[in-house]
Amino acid sequence: MSSIQARFQLDYGDFKLDVDLQLPGTGITVLFGHSGSGKTTLLRCIAGLQRAPQGLLEINGKLWQDSEHYVFLPTHKRSLGYVFQEANLFPHLTVKQNLQFGLKRIKPAPDSSKLAQTLELLGIDHLMERMPERLSGGERQRVAIARALALNPDILLMDEPLASLDFKRKQEILPFLSRLHQELAIPVLYVTHSQQEVAQLADYLVVLADGKEITSGLPADTLTRLDMPMAQDKQQAATVWQATVVEHESEYHLTRVEFSGGALSLPSIDADVGTPLRVQIYARDVSIALEAPTATSILNVLPATITGIVDDQSGQSIVRLLVGTQPLLANITRKSAILLGLKIGMEVYVQIKGTSILN
Repeated sequence: MSSIQARFQLDYGDFKLDVDLQLPGTGITVLFGHSGSGKTTLLRCIAGLQRAPQGLLEINGKLWQDSEHYVFLPTHKRSLGYVFQEANLFPHLTVKQNLQFGLKRIKPAPDSSKLAQTLELLGIDHLMERMPERLSGGERQRVAIARALALNPDILLMDEPLASLDFKRKQEILPFLSRLHQELAIPVLYVTHSQQEVAQLADYLVVLADGKEITSGLPADTLTRLDMPMAQDKQQAATVWQATVVEHESEYHLTRVEFSGGALSLPSIDADVGTPLRVQIYARDVSIALEAPTATSILNVLPATITGIVDDQSGQSIVRLLVGTQPLLANITRKSAILLGLKIGMEVYVQIKGTSILN
């Protein structure tokens, strides 16, 4: 089974990195945390740009570092692609020439069909003759990603690639990044402090703080841990469900999707029946009832079981529930929780007012 083993100990005096991670060998693993949590330092250790005195790194069976046996491959010998916050394209070269620049040293020559597939995947095949100054910020970053992938690496490292983009440009590039986990056969390690990017991109999530892993796992489970700050954020606390399109109700401009705990009616989605997608449900859009409502405008009413309750200091309660096998968060007032007599283990009904379709 493919996997990544990354164990590093590094002491800067005022900052220490101490992690021992077992990560999936495919898909997008998001490294999440606030500034100073160690995300970029970890990525630099994996790239070999920073040498941890104590370290072990194995990428899908390939050993890149083992300090106990004095193994350390320098960066130029590691089969990796690295995408930084800034695209850093050569301004005097066209897009095509930028892509070709690093390929001259690669032997054997990369498969041209794979490069063509990458260009199509990222939607830049029509930009080959443009100069970087004529590209939008999102287009420049997509070219930078294509340049990294053109090397046919064993792993792609991405260090907050959207951080320098404004909201419009981020929305431009996110759909292309979402396709990476579906199309790429190599693992991607993606650094961010944006919960939106976590929800949209993560197949696996690692949360870092003060140079240490504080939790890791599938996003549906990790995002709904009540002891994590993400779940206690009133505006951003959310759940991500994997669902499949099963029906279009064109007369109502609705789409029905199924997930492991039931089905949801969503605003019309331009996707074929059978298409997998992610649904993001904000905790603020979930309400709780003791009995199934019989007269309500909310279409999505589902049975659920309470698995946890946490009260904050501002009169709010975060309730964790299971809908079938899917975890769900609800943000309600403390008064409502008391009046309803909510307790762990109770069978209730959730009403889901709104959802975001992620991909």
